[in-house]
Amino acid sequence: MKRILVTGGTGYIGSHTCVELIQAGYEVIIMDNLYNSSIAVLDRIEQIAGTKPKFYRTDLLDKEGLERIFAENEIDAVIHFAGYKAVGESVQIPMTYYENNIAGSLNLYRAMDNAGVKKLVFSSSATVYGDPESVPIREDFKTHTTNPYGSTKLMNEMILADICTSDPEWSVLLLRYFNPIGAHRSGLLGEVPNGIPNNLVPYIARVANGTLDYLRVWGNDYPTPDGTGVRDYIHVVDLAKGHIKAVEYAFGHPGCERINLGTGNGYSVLEVLHAYEKACGRELPYRIMDRRPGDIAECWADTEKAERLLGWKAQYNIDDMCEDSWRFTVNNPDGIK
Repeated sequence: MKRILVTGGTGYIGSHTCVELIQAGYEVIIMDNLYNSSIAVLDRIEQIAGTKPKFYRTDLLDKEGLERIFAENEIDAVIHFAGYKAVGESVQIPMTYYENNIAGSLNLYRAMDNAGVKKLVFSSSATVYGDPESVPIREDFKTHTTNPYGSTKLMNEMILADICTSDPEWSVLLLRYFNPIGAHRSGLLGEVPNGIPNNLVPYIARVANGTLDYLRVWGNDYPTPDGTGVRDYIHVVDLAKGHIKAVEYAFGHPGCERINLGTGNGYSVLEVLHAYEKACGRELPYRIMDRRPGDIAECWADTEKAERLLGWKAQYNIDDMCEDSWRFTVNNPDGIK
């Protein structure tokens, strides 16, 4: 049985990926500092998958802690989720983001190299594309970033590509996510943002459960079918399954690959809102606001490479995503405790 270290494994995407790993027959070891998650997630993973992962409460900046994990476990591959992830916050405290997401990741890569563990799946982001010239977005499009969070993703990609060039034994997959939403169908795992959510669906969920009064729609004069921004929303379980395919690929293919994970479809803000209304069974109030600076009209993925290399394709539609999000919201009004 292969052992996979999952950094940030109690987080939103990490926890769903751990479930899929266990169900696929892998042994999972989680490293997380619980900065943006709860230790109770481990019990939720066990409820769904039947096994509680081995857990280390360790920070990426703790070099000795990282070395101990590799010394105590024969790890075969790493899936690296751990990192700060709020775009707005990254603009306010850029040095904190660079220290954690870059210096911390370098500590991880060094610990891997010292232990001879050279297979890695990295959690990147479509933010590395900045404002694309056209859609759908392919992996060979130019990259440029507009905030420190995106810059840390792109810098990690560059570092890992250089590592692969220097040592052909490394196998690295850089997975560029689009917009993960939804929750596990069991209602046990889902997204629990701190404070007022920045992302669309968690915000709609707070409107649906009465925590927030209305949804703010930033602009309705874009050149899109209904005037609101269009994005590629992907179910978090589809995304998690993409990581399983990526790990499988890494074991047989050295080198570095950049791969989009999205549905290949774009949904507008109002389309997502109406799908959520269907899920919760009532109309939800919203107000049209002025455009936000920096927002783009549309963004969705070309998924041909993921299908060709990984044999992976998203299965869930927007109705599934909203239904599962609402189920988690209803079942966990106070989050995961």
